[in-house]
Amino acid sequence: PYRIHILPTLLCALSALCVSVGAELKARSCGDVRQAYTSKGFSLVNVPHQEISGEHLRICPQGYTCCTSEMEEKLNQQSKLEFENLLDETSHSLRTTFVSRHKKFDEFFLELLENTEKSLNDMFVRTYGKLYMQNADVFQDLFAELKRYYTGGNVNLEETLNDFWVQLLERMFKLLNSQYHFSDDYLECVSKYTDQLKPFGDVPRKLKAQVTRAFIAARTFVQGLMVGREVANRVSKVSVTPACARALTKLLYCPYCRALPSLKPCVNYCLNVMKGCLANQADLDPEWNLFIDAMLQVAEKLEGPFSIESVMEPIDVKISEAIMNMQDNSVQVSSKVFQGCGQPKPSGMVRSARGISDVFNARFRPYSPEEQPTTAAGSSLDRLVVDIKEKLKQSKKFWSTLPDGICKQDKVTAGEANEEQCWNGHSQGRYFPEVLKDGLTNQLNNPEVEVDITRPDTFIRQQIMALRVMTNKLKNAYNGNDIFFQDSSKSSPQSVFGFQVTLSSKGAAS
Repeated sequence: PYRIHILPTLLCALSALCVSVGAELKARSCGDVRQAYTSKGFSLVNVPHQEISGEHLRICPQGYTCCTSEMEEKLNQQSKLEFENLLDETSHSLRTTFVSRHKKFDEFFLELLENTEKSLNDMFVRTYGKLYMQNADVFQDLFAELKRYYTGGNVNLEETLNDFWVQLLERMFKLLNSQYHFSDDYLECVSKYTDQLKPFGDVPRKLKAQVTRAFIAARTFVQGLMVGREVANRVSKVSVTPACARALTKLLYCPYCRALPSLKPCVNYCLNVMKGCLANQADLDPEWNLFIDAMLQVAEKLEGPFSIESVMEPIDVKISEAIMNMQDNSVQVSSKVFQGCGQPKPSGMVRSARGISDVFNARFRPYSPEEQPTTAAGSSLDRLVVDIKEKLKQSKKFWSTLPDGICKQDKVTAGEANEEQCWNGHSQGRYFPEVLKDGLTNQLNNPEVEVDITRPDTFIRQQIMALRVMTNKLKNAYNGNDIFFQDSSKSSPQSVFGFQVTLSSKGAAS
């Protein structure tokens, strides 16, 4: 009987307490929430003036609330939008680095080529006059092919340079033996003696080695900047999963629903949400770091032995030196060719009164330093490369530190100093779960975001593959080897940024 009498009394006391607590909670105003909500550009229609019961909420805590279902849905959309903007802002510096440095290097290189060709043309016109102008197409073709190689054309550098010397040999052989007539077949026979007779001395061999290494390094480096730019642009545009969107809403906007619109999230809470939402991005980091290291190695070569500037500047003098060698050896070369290819027929022409020897013995200076490219990248390749190296070093570990980059911003979280005065996902107070490690496999037990670790993001895997292909090409360029890629002006389903994924290399380690 005693128990029967005490139970109603206890229930009555509890219900009275519940009513008083409920009345106190219901009394809380939603004025601050209304103000904050409208500042986001939303309409105040159907926004409560005071807290209401929250059984209808699907994301935020279901106690008394200032949010309707419609508000929760709008805040969910707003969370996705703000997350995308945060990602865009945080990666902005990285993306602009690759865009601006790619542009500067590209302008510098093309201007260097243009200046070198102009310098050679001016010097050869002044020195060899009409003889040069009648044969200028040989030099123009060389520079056109060098430019086409640099801009991504399917050009074999060694063959291009070999063809140049063969054509130069044929033209000079005709000039030095103008008293004879040579058929195309005869000239083809002449070209077969190029390697054996070395009519230009050692210049072609040395120049081929220098030009090939420098151009491979320069082209690969500028393509690396382009791939870095494309990967950064693409990975910065993230597709927000429903699970991530829910976690973002709870992080950024559920304080609104609890009548605490000014309360910012705890830093560690934010980190777990971002590590869950950006798990696939973090998996890009190991390959990204290898790519940056390979870029830095090629940059060092560009500063030293593979400097395109030091190769291109004196190219007119080197070609002139080769011409002198040919002229000095013309008697021996001609007699060897006549022995091997047969005695040519006389042309009936008398050699010029002004000896060809006089023309070919002229010497001249290379273009002066003040004519080096200045508009795009300062006065020197070194200065440009030093700047790019510094920026590249800063971009290492970017993708794994992206959550920190977002969560350490004052506008996003309450800051590490306010561990008690922050939103922990349920109320104001400390966030207790530990911060997880980076990457997809570490998100199995993420307390904030449901992540399917068995399904890596296909799009991110494609970017990882693109980086791997480029890193392999950079390593080969570092060793002076080329990998033949599909012409970047064409595209195919198997290509990544216009480069064939299947690699083939001349003397390069795969």
